[in-house]
Amino acid sequence: MDTKILTGILIPFLGTSLGAACVFLLKKEMNAVVQKTMLGFAAGVMVAASVWSLLIPAMDMSGEMGKLAFIPAAAGFLVGILFLLGLDRVIPHLHLDAEEQEGPKSSFKKSTMLMLAVTIHNIPEGASVGIVLAGALNGDSMITMAGAIALSIGIAIQNFPEGAIISLPLKEEVGKKKAFAMGVLSGVVEPIAAVFTLLLATYITPFIPYTLAFAAGAMIYVVVEELIPESAEGEHSNMGTIGFAIGFVIMMVLDVALG
Repeated sequence: MDTKILTGILIPFLGTSLGAACVFLLKKEMNAVVQKTMLGFAAGVMVAASVWSLLIPAMDMSGEMGKLAFIPAAAGFLVGILFLLGLDRVIPHLHLDAEEQEGPKSSFKKSTMLMLAVTIHNIPEGASVGIVLAGALNGDSMITMAGAIALSIGIAIQNFPEGAIISLPLKEEVGKKKAFAMGVLSGVVEPIAAVFTLLLATYITPFIPYTLAFAAGAMIYVVVEELIPESAEGEHSNMGTIGFAIGFVIMMVLDVALG
């Protein structure tokens, strides 16, 4: 496998793993202000990535459709939303600070369901990396390898707080080593989803605008369903807004400067 492709696949997973390693560095759970800022930051990165790295290229690649160039982006986006909605309904999981689990009833431990919640929204992140890398490999002028790497870096940046947020609350329940392992495992699905998408590259090439928008829809679902509500509830909600703005700008700069 090409070194650049392998790098693009593994960078987001590295971000999650480094975040999970915070269990060895921090004695207590993450401060509420920091946590809300990081949740907002992750949301900002995902929204900017969805717009600049996924939706805009999807519409640009459909330029030959003229005024109807929005159709692949709109259709793919809505299917992505529905896909994550379906996963939310069929996979038992528990969001951070939530009292009741979502999805079908199960006897899973709290730690397992917290990990599953993060795993669900790591799937579209991994798929988005794979789809953009597939577009770059296809030689499409709308998607460059530098742009694909920029997306990987942006997702890795938002994966760092994500890895910490999932691992730190588990430290007291399962111990540092197991909490770290569970944080890392929650991110394993990303390279798997990226590789799976790349393996399908030959078949999805004609549908790349749709698949780019699909990944965007799935990511936006996560932002609206989980990240923004969690960053806005209770005190210090303004820190989530500040984090969102910082994350959005950083991802936008990465995509424009490197892409």
